[in-house]
Amino acid sequence: MAIEIERRYRGPDESGNGGYSSGLFALAHGGEVVQVTLRLPPPLETPLELEGGRVLAGGAVVAEVREAELGVGAPDHVSFGDAAAAASPDLDSPFPNCFVCGHARGPDGLHIHAGPVADRPLYAAPWVVRDDTVGPEFVWAALDCPGAYATGIPGRGTVVLGQLTARIDRVPEAGEECVVVARHLGSDGRKHGALTALFTASGELLGLARALWIEPRA
Repeated sequence: MAIEIERRYRGPDESGNGGYSSGLFALAHGGEVVQVTLRLPPPLETPLELEGGRVLAGGAVVAEVREAELGVGAPDHVSFGDAAAAASPDLDSPFPNCFVCGHARGPDGLHIHAGPVADRPLYAAPWVVRDDTVGPEFVWAALDCPGAYATGIPGRGTVVLGQLTARIDRVPEAGEECVVVARHLGSDGRKHGALTALFTASGELLGLARALWIEPRA
């Protein structure tokens, strides 16, 4: 099955946003809970093929895809108002044009700027779904970047997505007010775990993900 990541959906300027790209790979694979392990930065505007659980760009393995288990429950819900109060664009981000969290993106980005929730070990941000961001791949995208901030990225330097395992319970409709919530799942050297969830403003769980973030070697 041919897959192609449009430049609009970039994370770093020259590769796809990890969550959005993983969502496309998961949709092509199928399954209730899908794990995507990124082996290379997903190339933009390049024909990719899913073959035997591997996403290929020519002979290079971009990602491995399989069905999996999450093994974690959802974090606590955060109200839309509290998420809005917590949200804070990262003006020092090395990825200012990221489709999900880039502070410099125009109106075509999601602008999900997760920040710490007062007096709770959570990060959160609001997201109002637009007509052009309805689909499971956008839920995967929303479940991506907030997890990086929950690991403590502002104090750690850059981390990149290594693996994302997600379940989508319902795709929100255009105009729905949603909240993304994230919390740290622990660290081991350069590896950092995060849990992310997408809720409606009223608290309905829409999607849940477990991520592994990696600090690149110096």
